[in-house]
Amino acid sequence: MTGTHSVGGAGRFAPSPSGDLHIGNIRTGLLSYVRARQTGRRFLWRVEDLDRVKTGAADSQLEVFADLGVVPDERPLVQSARTAEYSDAIARLAADGLVYECYCSRKDIAQAPSAPHAPPGAYPGTCRSLGEGERESARRRLEANNRQPALRLRTDNREHSITDVLLGRVEALVDDLVLRRGDGVYAYNLTVVVDDAESGIDEILRGDDLASSAPRQAYLAQLLGLPAPGWVHVPLVLNDSGQRLAKRDGAVTYQQLRSLGWSVEDVFAWMQQSLGFDGTGSRWRYVDDMIRSVDFTGMPTAPTVFVPPVGG
Repeated sequence: MTGTHSVGGAGRFAPSPSGDLHIGNIRTGLLSYVRARQTGRRFLWRVEDLDRVKTGAADSQLEVFADLGVVPDERPLVQSARTAEYSDAIARLAADGLVYECYCSRKDIAQAPSAPHAPPGAYPGTCRSLGEGERESARRRLEANNRQPALRLRTDNREHSITDVLLGRVEALVDDLVLRRGDGVYAYNLTVVVDDAESGIDEILRGDDLASSAPRQAYLAQLLGLPAPGWVHVPLVLNDSGQRLAKRDGAVTYQQLRSLGWSVEDVFAWMQQSLGFDGTGSRWRYVDDMIRSVDFTGMPTAPTVFVPPVGG
């Protein structure tokens, strides 16, 4: 078992309030709580509500975790109340000459020639070196369609890396990432960096589908003069087709499982089995059992398949 020590930092779970959480989301959130408790960190909760929001979902998500014995140590941070902080971060980057307007649509980017060895979706730099006349013409074109430019970070377009507790070295190209989208919404890569630093989060546990974005977030944190966190990217829960688990796959949310007769103890028993700890110790019944039993050094990195139960 991972040893307990006080480090004074924090971990977090940061779901988007777009609906009920499925069993895979819940597993990641529980692991974040377990990791925080094992390492003496505070466990914090963030409501990432800048994009898709379903009324009541944020409260419902907190209620599910409370039912599982998990309560954040502080009042949840709500992103929609922090747009001034995101604007300030962009202003600081702009003062260093690191921000430029981008007039490209997704179609423009997809059709543009990319640099050799660039990963799919990497920004090709179309708007990076435009002259002021070209920029003014592009602004007028967007205004005619009631659109505004996105704002991008001027990066060094090189490979950067982080070290992950489970995955080891994770390396990725850091291209000119979006800071604020064309619809005015602040981009994920910016908001998580600003919020994690503000909250004192010094280790981030989340799904491994986000591992490739960690180097760009670490790079952005460095440019903003913010401390670099540690990283723990845990495996996803997939459906029986090997795709990311989704609500369309059947009874996958906590509410659905409870309606089919699952108890809290059944949820923790599934967590134990899915993480490969069912052959060690007694059956998990509560979150404290997870805290005592999860060993992050022995956790598998392969995804888990969840087959939803069928109601009788």
